[in-house]
Amino acid sequence: MTELLSVALITVLAVVSPGPDFAMVTRNSFAHGRKAGLLASLGIALGVQVHVFYTVFGIAIVIAHTPLAFAFMKYAGAAYLIYVGFKSYTNKTPMSLSLEQAADAWSPWAALRSGFLTNALNPKTMLFVVSTYTQVVRPESSLGLNLAYGFFMSFAHWAWFSLVAVFFSSDGLRRILLGQQKAVDRVIGGALMGLGLSLAFTAVKL
Repeated sequence: MTELLSVALITVLAVVSPGPDFAMVTRNSFAHGRKAGLLASLGIALGVQVHVFYTVFGIAIVIAHTPLAFAFMKYAGAAYLIYVGFKSYTNKTPMSLSLEQAADAWSPWAALRSGFLTNALNPKTMLFVVSTYTQVVRPESSLGLNLAYGFFMSFAHWAWFSLVAVFFSSDGLRRILLGQQKAVDRVIGGALMGLGLSLAFTAVKL
């Protein structure tokens, strides 16, 4: 029971901490609507499963202790955030789109992919998952229990970011944000680029 509570507490604290996932879901939700935000949330949950899979089967230890592999993952994640942030910051879409126009300007695959890549390429998520399994979960825990913990991590991410998507996709708030689309795009784009640069130049250690 102590192990379960520890995993739950660490996961909740990690999920609600502001970061790239929050920025990506917010961007999709206000710009394209609730379905886009919810699909980005699902993509994030699927991204967590990537980290869980290679952690449970031991590959994460190799990645974390192989400088070249870890650096590739770190800079690939940073480059993706900077790329998405730059696209948002320099967005040329006409200002003051209606809710209907904004809802038409997206694809389900793009929304799902944005959430998935943001999480799957984030080495800090990898370190959160690895640290949880190595520091909290007992070595003798069964494969089924380890996978169940991983499912809970994904579920917690999905649940929290779905709430974020619902909040930022409400019609009233979206009308306000879309009315100031250029400024909001620059704020979110700048935040994503800043997070990407921070990830690239900050030493991340296990």
